[in-house]
Amino acid sequence: MADRKDGRPAAPTDTTIASADWDSRDLTGERHQNVLFVDVDMTEASGVGAAFTDCTFRGVRFNASTHTDAAFVNCTFVRCGFFDATFTGCKLVGSAFDSCTYDLLKVQGGDWSFTGLPGADLRRASFTDVRMREADLTGARCAGAAFRGVDLSGAWLDKADLSGCDLRGSDLSSLDPRTAELTRAIIDPFQAIVLATSLGLDVRDS
Repeated sequence: MADRKDGRPAAPTDTTIASADWDSRDLTGERHQNVLFVDVDMTEASGVGAAFTDCTFRGVRFNASTHTDAAFVNCTFVRCGFFDATFTGCKLVGSAFDSCTYDLLKVQGGDWSFTGLPGADLRRASFTDVRMREADLTGARCAGAAFRGVDLSGAWLDKADLSGCDLRGSDLSSLDPRTAELTRAIIDPFQAIVLATSLGLDVRDS
């Protein structure tokens, strides 16, 4: 089961939806709380403003789904597939991910603060203008991924592989370059100063 940084267990669930076919379902305005979703097919599902609170998703297929201004708050995702899924302006605060796949996942805007993604393979994912404060990316595999304009303040990045990752515009104040892999990572001049300072260097312009 996915673990959270503060040790909180997954929220208890009251009802179960199992093996349902939600392929291409319109999720607009739906509300679900404390629901366990098992082996549900949400391929190409879409919608605006759906809300899932304290839910657990096991083996759910989110492939090619599109979520706009949706909320997945304090949810738990186990062995879920997010191939080519898009989350725009969504709130996933406090959610935890375990053994999921993220190929071509696209996250644009929204708040993913306090999410748990330790060890996640995000090499083919992209995050743009997302708030990910205090997210757990310990040991995450992000080589070649894109984290553009992402607020990573307070994020856990120990042993993360950020080689070749496009990090321009992101807050790297919590990144210790001695404990993460940064070979060929793409950064902007301001970030270079931040990282140099974190290494104890004295940066001067003349």
